[in-house]
Amino acid sequence: VQLVESGGGLVQAGVSLRLSCAASGLTFSSYSQGWFRQAAGKEREFVAFLTWSGDSTYYADSVKGRFTISRDNAKNSVYLQMNSLKPEDTAVYYCAARKYISGIGGHRDSSNYDYWGQGTQVTVSS
Repeated sequence: VQLVESGGGLVQAGVSLRLSCAASGLTFSSYSQGWFRQAAGKEREFVAFLTWSGDSTYYADSVKGRFTISRDNAKNSVYLQMNSLKPEDTAVYYCAARKYISGIGGHRDSSNYDYWGQGTQVTVSS
């Protein structure tokens, strides 16, 4: 199984970025997807979650209204649209997958995911 993130970069505050995560080696439509981030010197934190069926999304309070998670099962991909970026959004962003049977409980806990990508750096300058 492989999850590969892309789309990170160095941007100014206020602009948008779209992260992508391409999955292979798993039945993508049977997995719920999450995005997490880890800033330098801090613990990894939950950002967004999308159920395997695509009918429910959850967001961290810090990104609600600015970030949108979505998926394209035909492309085995999950996306994170990030608008109105702030310097405090600077972090390495990781996508993660967990089997649909896990339901939605514990989706904010990184230990409840089965597979992880290698991460992509997002740096937002003020």
